[in-house]
Amino acid sequence: MPSAVIITGPGFQDHDVVYTYYRLLEEGWSVDIATKNGSDVTGKYGIPLPMDKTARPLISFEQLNAPGYDAVILTGGHEAPDRVRQDSNVLDFVRAMDAAGKVVAGLCHGPWIMVSAGVLKGRRACAYIGLRDDVINAGADVVDSDVIVDGHIITCSYYAYVGRFMQQVFETVAKQQAVAAV
Repeated sequence: MPSAVIITGPGFQDHDVVYTYYRLLEEGWSVDIATKNGSDVTGKYGIPLPMDKTARPLISFEQLNAPGYDAVILTGGHEAPDRVRQDSNVLDFVRAMDAAGKVVAGLCHGPWIMVSAGVLKGRRACAYIGLRDDVINAGADVVDSDVIVDGHIITCSYYAYVGRFMQQVFETVAKQQAVAAV
């Protein structure tokens, strides 16, 4: 069973977290949600984390461990990623996922965390208009697109494209698992 962690914080884009979380579960993935200190947080439009009584407890940034995951989903809502990217545990984890060739996927403002982790240099990416300059200054070749896949790095420019974004996450991890099985 593939596994993913969604990393977020207070003021997250509710659509991003809700959709990615339930799509991962629907596909049979094991899913964790990580927040600072594993604390409950609330989204921009009032969605609480954890979302429901069946959800696993939130984990802390200190518990992030690259060997335990096939993918990391970095969600948007400008407030949450800006706070999250200031945490060295998250940045170290994202760098470790990148170094291991595992899927690092940023949605809307989520790539801000990728910028701060330094994993976009020399990559092809798309970017929400509000962080386009940051992604360019991080050394990425920014393309005007809904979703871009560059190896194991996946970016999505806006939450309205989250369906295509998740499809690319599933396809990229499936390809990696098929190669590993050979």
